Order: sequence, then C-alpha cells, then structure tokens
Amino acid sequence: MPLLLVAVLAAGSLTACGSGSDPNTVKVAYNRSTDNKIRFKDAFLGSVKKQFETAHPGKKIELLPIQASDEDYATKLQQMMRSPRTAPDLVYEDTFRLKSDIEAGYLRPLDDYLKSWDGWDQFIDASKAAVTAEDGKPYAVPSGTDTRGLWFNKAIFAKAGLPEDWQPRTWADVLDAARTIKRKVPGVIPLNIYTGKGAGERSVMQDFEMLLYGTGEDPLYNPDTKKWVSGSKGFKDALGFVQTVYGEKLGPDVTDALDPNVNTRVTTEWLPEGKLAMDLDGSWLGQNWAKGGPREWPEWSKELGQAAMPTQNGQAPGKVSMSGGWTWAMPARSKNSDLAWDFLKALETPDNVVTWAIADSQIASRKDVAADPRYLNSRPGVKFFTDLVQNTHYRPALPVYPQVSTAISEAMESVTTGDVSAAKAAKEYDGQLRTIIENAGGAQ
Repeated sequence: MPLLLVAVLAAGSLTACGSGSDPNTVKVAYNRSTDNKIRFKDAFLGSVKKQFETAHPGKKIELLPIQASDEDYATKLQQMMRSPRTAPDLVYEDTFRLKSDIEAGYLRPLDDYLKSWDGWDQFIDASKAAVTAEDGKPYAVPSGTDTRGLWFNKAIFAKAGLPEDWQPRTWADVLDAARTIKRKVPGVIPLNIYTGKGAGERSVMQDFEMLLYGTGEDPLYNPDTKKWVSGSKGFKDALGFVQTVYGEKLGPDVTDALDPNVNTRVTTEWLPEGKLAMDLDGSWLGQNWAKGGPREWPEWSKELGQAAMPTQNGQAPGKVSMSGGWTWAMPARSKNSDLAWDFLKALETPDNVVTWAIADSQIASRKDVAADPRYLNSRPGVKFFTDLVQNTHYRPALPVYPQVSTAISEAMESVTTGDVSAAKAAKEYDGQLRTIIENAGGAQ
C-alpha cells in the first residue's frame, strides 16, 4: 500500500472520532516523526495539554498526531482543512507551505489576536516576515527556527593539516579544503552537498539557496518588483559550485547523493563513523546523536566542529545562512478559534518555548528565549547556530514556490550527473520559471 494512502487512512481514523464541533475542545493536528525513537513533540504537547486543562477546568485538548513524511503530512493536513467537519482548530505548519495554504484559503489571519499579545514583540523581524502574507497580515506564530552551516570532522581536518578552528572566507576556501582532504585523507568523502530531486527541499533550501544567497541581495525573488529573478549570474555560479563538487569527485558518489534517504546515511553512518569530512547541514543534527536518538553518539560534540558558510567572495556580511522552521496556525474553517488561541498562547509561554527549543534542537526566534541561560547551555553549538540568525534568510515561500523549488532541484540534478553545464541548466531553469509563472496566471 503506498505510503501516502497509509498516512491518509491512519490520520483519517484520528479525525473521524473528532469530527463535529465541541466548543470546549481544541483539536490540535501535528506531524509525528516516522522514526519510532523520536517522540519529543508527543511529550511536549502532552505536557502543555495537562497544563492547559488544569488551568481551564472543563476545557479539553484533543491531540491528533499524523505519522507520515513531511510531504504526506502536508497533503493530509490540507485534506483535513478543506471541510468544517474535519478541520482541526490548531495545526503545525511548515513555513515552506504556509503561504500556499494561505492562498488556498485554508488559514485565518491572526492579526486581531496578535495585536493584544505582548509575546509578539519578542519575535525577530525575519520570523515575523516569514509568517506574513502578501496582504500584510500574519497567519501563524513561529514555534522556533533553524539555521545552517558547515559541520566538519576535527580528526580528518587534523590529518589533512587543516586547523581545528577552521572558518572559510570564500567558496574557494571551502573547495580548497575539500581538495586537500581528497588528496591527503583518501577514503573519506570530503564534502556533502545535498542535491537533486530525491532530497527535494533539503537540496534546494538547505544547500543551493545557501550558495545562492551568498552571491547577492534577493537573488531568487525580488520583493520590490515582485518578480522571480531569471538570467542570474549568481544562479549559474551556485550551480557551478555544485557541478565542481561532483565533477571533481569531492562529494559522495552520485548514486548515493541522489538517493532520497541520503540524509539518513549522513547522520547515522557517514558522520558518526568518520567517513565524511564536511557537511553543509542544519542546526538540529545533534538530536540525531542524543540519547534515544536514531544513532547515539555521545562524542559528537568533541569530534565535530562548526563553521559558518561564507559568502561567494567574502563580501559583506561575510556569512550566510538559511532558516525555515515550523509554526502554529489556525484553519479558516475551525469553529473554536478563540479557545485555540488560548492554547496557542500556552504553547508560546517563554518557559514552554525554551522547553521545546531544547527538546527539538530548535534555534530561538524569540529574543527572550535566545537570552535564556537554560537555552544557551542546553547543547553544544547552540550559541554558534543562534548567532547565525543575524545573517539568515527565509525562502520566498509564495504560492508557486514549491514548483520553483522542484525546478531548482532538477537543475541541480542535471549538473550533478554531468548531463549539462551549469550555464545550460540555468537557462533551462529560466524557461521552466517562465512556464510556472504563466500557468499561475502571472500570480506569484
């Protein structure tokens, strides 16, 4: 049975018992990891549910976990939000999909609630912008964010004669380090760059856009002209970096790189077993190696270092990161929005946000949480990745962005396999971009 059908049937059984509207019950839909060892969200939401029900006698929180991949979870959530009979009252939404769900009419604006909530002033501007639609209204509250940088194996770097406090200034520095490792430490993968259609948004946002946003301002979508950028030198240069990594065999074997499950190999095999020297990846990696995680690795904090991804030629601000993260949003067809807002505020108390940030290796998107000693001392590297927030970017998550992302992943794959040059792949992307915009009726 296909995974999507399984996910739909499983989640459907959950919503059937919660159909109808009980004014004293808030239905909360969220994604549960497909890894049975990871249940941070279950424990956290169960704890806040208990807090809320104790503080609000007679009110109930009904948790609706959907165990599925992110793609299948998003599909099921949209199916649930289409009807007042099945719409939850609160949903866990990826910033990647937020604006397309707003455009589809699935979510309600929160401006009336937020204007009287002092917690909103604690959020950084970039996180506020990520949940604000074209109409200028915010439609969700971030639960945290993430940043990205270069993870590197200190022992491999020592063998290659590279410093333990390595911090590249340019793309050339990164490639030179990879070439040095290939030459001096044979048998390890010098650099992992996620690429191609198999890894999907992990390839596009996590790696390609990390490169692209290091080439100049607004390189993918111009907010002033409200147009997607085509014919970009930065786009060709970013593809050229990917082509160099795989053309010079500085990355994983192409077959491995294009495997949809390559990230699992990175976190549970290549990094902990010392088979990978550098990995352009996210701030959350440490949770994979924590006690009870998919691959326990107590020594990771001593064996791995972190470095910021540099801009292309070291131009200001010198460092670049991309951020995403998840949010809490209210379906437009929910009939218990006021009570759902009360529960959302309970989820977003400073104490609960700190607890969640620690449990799920989140990076703080609130100023009060970022300054909390419990958060700052919660795990190795948290201050490093939190400091990257000042140089981070969010995707232009407009309604057509998922299609744009797919086109980028295809361009990445074509240069990874060596089928076409970076220049030709960029030209083919420009053609796809025009088609995407035309099919959307000119809508962005």
